[in-house]
Amino acid sequence: MDQRVPATRIRVRPGDPGRLIVELPYSPERVAAIKTVPGRRWHPDGRYWSVPHTPNMPRLLATTFAPEPVEFAAPLTPQPERAAADSPDPRRNLLLDRARAALRARHLSPRTEEAYLGWASRFLRECRAQPPQALGEEEVGCFLTALAVEARVSASTQNQALNALVFFFREALGRRLGFVKGVVRAKMPKRLPVVLDRNEVGKILSHMNGPTRLMAILLYGGGLRLLECCRLRIKDLDFPAHSIVVREGKGEKDRWTILPASARRELLGHLASVRRQHEQDLAQGLGSVAVPGAIAGQEPATSKEWGWQWVFPSPSVRAGARGRRHLHKTVLQRAFREARLKAGIAKPASCHTLRHSFATHLLEDGYDIRRVQELLGHRSASTTMIYVHVMNTGAPARSPADKPEAKEE
Repeated sequence: MDQRVPATRIRVRPGDPGRLIVELPYSPERVAAIKTVPGRRWHPDGRYWSVPHTPNMPRLLATTFAPEPVEFAAPLTPQPERAAADSPDPRRNLLLDRARAALRARHLSPRTEEAYLGWASRFLRECRAQPPQALGEEEVGCFLTALAVEARVSASTQNQALNALVFFFREALGRRLGFVKGVVRAKMPKRLPVVLDRNEVGKILSHMNGPTRLMAILLYGGGLRLLECCRLRIKDLDFPAHSIVVREGKGEKDRWTILPASARRELLGHLASVRRQHEQDLAQGLGSVAVPGAIAGQEPATSKEWGWQWVFPSPSVRAGARGRRHLHKTVLQRAFREARLKAGIAKPASCHTLRHSFATHLLEDGYDIRRVQELLGHRSASTTMIYVHVMNTGAPARSPADKPEAKEE
């Protein structure tokens, strides 16, 4: 009889040559722990982690997750030397380096760089029997079809893989990818966003406290994305104008949005605490934060200025670091989920739901859709139009099943 391991257990099993698959049930603590393992890699299509299969890796994993037990699916021994087809190919590494240079020359985000290089590397690995210059539309078509049929990825994931390969062929191989025929496309679902009403938002916020509550208020009151809120700096808050400047948002675009007046007093108190913490860090020779590359090179002292500090800094400084990072997104995600459950909200709401609720409630209050589009930072008004379909426009339609039956005479 097939006895499956409960979903709450950490399980390690052999994967691709030279790799181990780590089945890691989600929790912020587990994710933070595995990110300390050298060579770890996240596989979004299969939703699992992998690590190098080295002689010391089983012991390292057991130590990393201690005292939580780690179950190894089979006796894990060092892998034999990989075949020539699986060994690193300098030509492929050179192509990936070219693609990386092209991505950075266009100032694309680190997350885009990681995703594009990940798809290019996976494509080259799947087609390792052929030299890179011989690859073309047929191989790309087979790869994309396998993603939809075998890996069962979403339509957006398949589209991202296609965009990554188009970029890779143009920038690394020096030729444009032609029309790819016969691709089985993943179906694009049409879903409405989850939206909380005002009462539900209030219930969730009532079960939150500290910096995470303040962050949730800014997500709802200003329509911020999760990482946009985490990366806010002191200089981005304009109290006299009641506004927030979102720097390098999605698509590397800056925009203005609303600083809710209801958060002013709480936010000023939080900033006073952050400033005292920053002054203590400076006294200890710390207090530096990451700043854009050009500024860091021209004015090194900028990294210690008050205006460049994070609004929501990490509570601790990593060993060997010169300053604090911003609060990790998982801290807010965990706090929001716990508050939602305590509030008894059954909707599958996440931090991003607060952004959906911001847009929907502004439209319900009569704001012009173009104004809401600007506040959200959408490129097209058609993206903002989806909130029109979920807004409460008045009394709901009356069901015919609720109509009183005619009385018999």
